[in-house]
Amino acid sequence: MVQHRARKRFGQHFLTDPQVIQHILQAIDPRPEDVIVEIGPGQGALTGGLLAAGPELHLLEIDRDLAATLEHRIAPYPRASVHIGDALEMNLAELTGRRNFRLVGNLPYNISTPVLFHALQWVELITDMHFMLQKEVVDRMGSSPGSKAWGRLAIMCQIHCRVVPLFGVPPNAFSPVPRVDSSLVRLVPHPQPPVRLENLPHFDQVVRQAFGQRRKTLRNSLRHLLDATQIEAAGIDPGLRPESLGIAEFAALSAQID
Repeated sequence: MVQHRARKRFGQHFLTDPQVIQHILQAIDPRPEDVIVEIGPGQGALTGGLLAAGPELHLLEIDRDLAATLEHRIAPYPRASVHIGDALEMNLAELTGRRNFRLVGNLPYNISTPVLFHALQWVELITDMHFMLQKEVVDRMGSSPGSKAWGRLAIMCQIHCRVVPLFGVPPNAFSPVPRVDSSLVRLVPHPQPPVRLENLPHFDQVVRQAFGQRRKTLRNSLRHLLDATQIEAAGIDPGLRPESLGIAEFAALSAQID
């Protein structure tokens, strides 16, 4: 078999450590009744264990050479299929027939945040998500108000899901070896939102605007959306900076948008 050379343009770093792979599969705990979507299966490090559990498995792979290898590998498994293309352009609800599904992936670092936001579109159908990400990204996702890591990524993940960092993975568990540490994170959608939202697009708009200029006060960063009077009407000091606000405060601000 010809060895696949990792392609930089796809941000490929393949998991190769058997113990780490087994640890990840134990965390996922796939079952025959599951519908699982794996983003970026690559050389199939996790795919083998997922196939063995017998779920309905959808593999999303952008690299056509790897997809061809995966097609050959899944041939004995009628409940598995390979979908060639960019995960950021795929409708995950249509892919799974609008049924509940689980999402897993060793995500390329260069697209990890866009993939997270893309997946959250279908959070009402998602049972859980297990992603291997750059440790710094997982730290941001699980951060709290008042910290430097607190920002749009944390807020949008936490408004939809419980964020559970699971364990770290060293660079030498991959080939080629990345220059950063990695972490596995579990995202579990909330049965009910942690705060009441009148309008999710408005909420996202406020958060995006506030952290687009995070060093500015809310009075300045939100001036194109809300004036100081409206910010005060939400019970918030317009002189605060966005990193000091929690999710409930951003929800109150978004409720002020007409």
